[in-house]
Amino acid sequence: MRYLLTSSGISNASIRAALVDLLAKPIAESDALCVATGMYPFPGGPQHAYRFITGDAGGVTNLGWKSLGVLELTALPSIDPEVWKADVRNADALLLWGGHALYLCHWLRESGFADLLPSLRDEVVYVGTSASSMAAGPEFGETDYLRNPPVVDEQALGLVEFSVAPHLDHPDFPGNSLAELEKWAAAIPNPAYAIDDQSAVKVIDGKAEVVSEGSWKLFNG
Repeated sequence: MRYLLTSSGISNASIRAALVDLLAKPIAESDALCVATGMYPFPGGPQHAYRFITGDAGGVTNLGWKSLGVLELTALPSIDPEVWKADVRNADALLLWGGHALYLCHWLRESGFADLLPSLRDEVVYVGTSASSMAAGPEFGETDYLRNPPVVDEQALGLVEFSVAPHLDHPDFPGNSLAELEKWAAAIPNPAYAIDDQSAVKVIDGKAEVVSEGSWKLFNG
């Protein structure tokens, strides 16, 4: 798989260009599935999920995909696995929204979605935003972003070899200052990127590259 791990979706031309580069064909010829499950634990979560799905948030679902489907992780255990797995296997891009990282990670595992990812085609692109970018790494660590609501530290999925802290220096996350995230990174054993909402990390063949029109920092590199 290929990865585009963002803080706030397709927020600028550079990140969009990185997505186009990762896809094996033009966006207009690519089939995508979107996942909004991570938003539900928060007040207003259903409204946020709707805005993402309809293209009013994140700039990910309104790019002109050939087809766009909605995959609800909490429903998958009640569905014949071969039905939804076929849709995932046929997708060119998996668009995962943000929300509560640990809740999202739980349902990525519980649904069987995470177990399916290693068997997908090499050119399939995992597009993460915020919480889903965090879930892709080997370690969450503990950041201000995970304390609302309060949670305990857990392992992430380990799809890539580095952790991601989104929303660097964002006013809504005072614990995500560069100084605080430096402390966060010191407590985890792997490389870690702090990225702001104008930045992303692009991964192809295991090689990570930062795409940014804003600010970012690599720790433990």
